[in-house]
Amino acid sequence: MTLPPASPHTLVWLPADHRVLGGDDSRMPFLVLGDKYARAVKVGAHAQPVMFPLAEASQIPALLDVVDGVMLTGSPSNVHPSHFDEPVADPSLPLDPERDNLTLNLVRACVAQGVPLLGICRGFQEINVALGGTLYQQVQNQPGMMDHRDPDGVPLDVAYAPVHPIHIVAGSCLAEWAGGTQAQVNSLHGQGVNRLAPGLTALAHAPDGLVEAFEVQGARTFACAVQWHPEWRCWENPFYSAIFRAFGDACLTRRRGRPKGQG
Repeated sequence: MTLPPASPHTLVWLPADHRVLGGDDSRMPFLVLGDKYARAVKVGAHAQPVMFPLAEASQIPALLDVVDGVMLTGSPSNVHPSHFDEPVADPSLPLDPERDNLTLNLVRACVAQGVPLLGICRGFQEINVALGGTLYQQVQNQPGMMDHRDPDGVPLDVAYAPVHPIHIVAGSCLAEWAGGTQAQVNSLHGQGVNRLAPGLTALAHAPDGLVEAFEVQGARTFACAVQWHPEWRCWENPFYSAIFRAFGDACLTRRRGRPKGQG
């Protein structure tokens, strides 16, 4: 695939994961960003993805001054349940407290300052928790809920294939992007929204009632999140492409509205 030109001036911040990688004798800390997320920003949103390694919460105001949007990615790690007043249910599952410390503050800053914000999977969950919502730590163990996790050991094309429908709120931005009130999406998550945060409006639900998408009520710009993974080959899926195009348009609008010399 040939990448279309991204705007050299429209910048989207993608916070990194903190992970320890390597064999037993060579384990080292790394800052990680999945290619599929950066590629979706470049191809789908026509913007340049950027990272700020080791960024701290105290730096958020200054860093937001130089970007035009923020995308919170999915991750193998979960949001630490202490952020919604619960103990860890399964200690074997990965956590990333360094990411939590940045992104939960980043969500609130984006909403307050009108910075375009897109959340995907973990990012969707981060937005809900940052604004006062809670999560199911293990959706599959909730009565009446589906198992939303992807099967182990399958090829990526199978793991990211559409596996269940979502029911979309009529008249919403998501219905416009989907071209209707139903769509098929992939599903690769263990956590999910329990109590939706005040100020968020659900835009779509899975057949078991789990929230699959929401928007920030009264947001000054694009502020939406989805539980599935629209970044996966977004250029092949008109619905997924429309999400990234709308996000990219909001980022470009922010860029054009900047005073000369800012950013």
